[in-house]
Amino acid sequence: MDAATTPRADPVNGNVSFWFEAIGGRPPLRPALPGDTTADVCIVGAGFTGLWTAYYLKKADPSLRIVVLEREFAGYGASGRNGGWASGLLAGSRDRFAELYGVDATKAQQRLMHEAVDEIVAVGAAEGIEADVVKGGTIRIASSPSQVHRLTSGVTEDHRWGVTESRLLDDGELRERLRIPEALKASYTPHCARMQPARYVRGLADVVESLGVTIRESTAVTRIESGTAHTDRGVVRAPVILRATEGYTASLAGERRTWLPMNSSMIVTEPLPRSVWDEIGWNGGETLGDKCYSHMYGQRTADGRIAIGGRGIPYRFGSATDRDGATQEATIRSLTSILHRRFPATRGHRVEHAWCGVLGVPRDWCSSAVFDPATGLGHAGGYVGQGLTTTNLAGRTLRDLVLGHDTELTRLPWVGHTSRKWEVEPLRWLGVRSMYLAYSRADRKELAGRQRASRLARLADVISRRP
Repeated sequence: MDAATTPRADPVNGNVSFWFEAIGGRPPLRPALPGDTTADVCIVGAGFTGLWTAYYLKKADPSLRIVVLEREFAGYGASGRNGGWASGLLAGSRDRFAELYGVDATKAQQRLMHEAVDEIVAVGAAEGIEADVVKGGTIRIASSPSQVHRLTSGVTEDHRWGVTESRLLDDGELRERLRIPEALKASYTPHCARMQPARYVRGLADVVESLGVTIRESTAVTRIESGTAHTDRGVVRAPVILRATEGYTASLAGERRTWLPMNSSMIVTEPLPRSVWDEIGWNGGETLGDKCYSHMYGQRTADGRIAIGGRGIPYRFGSATDRDGATQEATIRSLTSILHRRFPATRGHRVEHAWCGVLGVPRDWCSSAVFDPATGLGHAGGYVGQGLTTTNLAGRTLRDLVLGHDTELTRLPWVGHTSRKWEVEPLRWLGVRSMYLAYSRADRKELAGRQRASRLARLADVISRRP
């Protein structure tokens, strides 16, 4: 790092996320569970999955007594720390789903993911949730010949799955939308909405509560079994118990190896002056991604900042998760370097906040929505970083499964899908760390001028069995 790429002052690190800091910090807590209680439906986790499920169930049947249990506060996890992308990307391997469940079913799930983006926009407008939502689509850039190949192949793959709106941008259109000196090529899809995720998740929690759903915060669920959710505040008994814990699933008894909690980190700049935006452009509300193996994601915020994210240290031994969102100094430096490389005009402007969170990764990298009427147990998650939209599809799917409705949603390929468990430690830690070290080295080699796909990246794919 040279002086030009070093932040002028240390940013705020952690304190959940910038998104929460921007709306006043940690919110006042709702009352904890006062003791043993009963309900018709108990939902564990007050992130987007749990809140969307409660919302759609209560809308479908207002008589249901629904209790949502949350260890911290609504939106504390990935729902309030993510990149603010409501993306139409399918959370899982389309090829894997098609192999198991058929091409037509997989195309249906892809189409419904696109519709879910519009559903999120529509519900926010109808319920008065002010969250800076703009459906501007996604631009992806390629910065090396190998990345250009992956970018063009990705557009071809989209067309194969019926996403004909996905397209390559010519140089003129890219410059009109967004000016990144190192971009050799770019693609665009309209199926993404930018938002301020903490505003949306807190707004949704308020809406759900206004419908008559009870949200109990500061209530840690330790174990789930048929008919019962055990917490540190008492027991909730309900014929239906739904797990909506995503990246925090490993904290529950018996779930340590179910989904791996993968870390992702973000930084956000101070508000940038008009002169910087005149140089960069980025006026259409698009989200921004790339074709690096280690993956960068970003948005221009409503108040004129750039927020970007990437993996950082991807995994903590024993499936541990953070408590306050603080990330590593090396990760802040790395993301700041990416920011300045992509947007030279931001040099000299302060990085104001950094944070991290966890997302749930199944062993086969495929998400699932499951409900067993015999036990009353269900869950949804394993979103592999595509949770902001997939949670909405999950909420509507779990609604139909719980109510026993036979719909297009209940016939989607992820319904009932199961993934094998992750390896025991230290194999899990060694495998994940080796995988991302290989991806990072592959990125460095490509940007240094390698003309073909890196053997290191292929090795990482083998280690991870990532599709």
